[in-house]
Amino acid sequence: MLHHASFGVADIERAARFYDAALGALGYVRVWEDLRPGEAGQAVGYGVPGGGDKLAIKSLEAGQGAPGAGFHLAFAAPDQRSVIDFHAAALSQGGVDNGAPGLRQHYGPNYFAAFVVDPDGYRIEAVFNQVK
Repeated sequence: MLHHASFGVADIERAARFYDAALGALGYVRVWEDLRPGEAGQAVGYGVPGGGDKLAIKSLEAGQGAPGAGFHLAFAAPDQRSVIDFHAAALSQGGVDNGAPGLRQHYGPNYFAAFVVDPDGYRIEAVFNQVK
């Protein structure tokens, strides 16, 4: 149903480093960027190599911020190892643990996920939900 999502970020360079690392662990890459240091309206798009963006991070206007606790975005992971790597990469780039990698059987018998809050306060998840 969704074509893509966008997040407003306070520091585009910090956010790009965070998402390069966290999403890179899942096999996603920058598919485009509009970085012009010191200028407004900068952005970076992420997706599968050779494809279009599925997530864009964009410089915030003053006074904007992340939505509350009811919002989160889950990224598909190719395997359990990449979920573990996502969590470690996100924490190494300033993310905050919001649920260590592991099975979440209350979501299903094969639901392996990790949860992080990014440096701007967005709640994100990596999930592998397939038979091993």
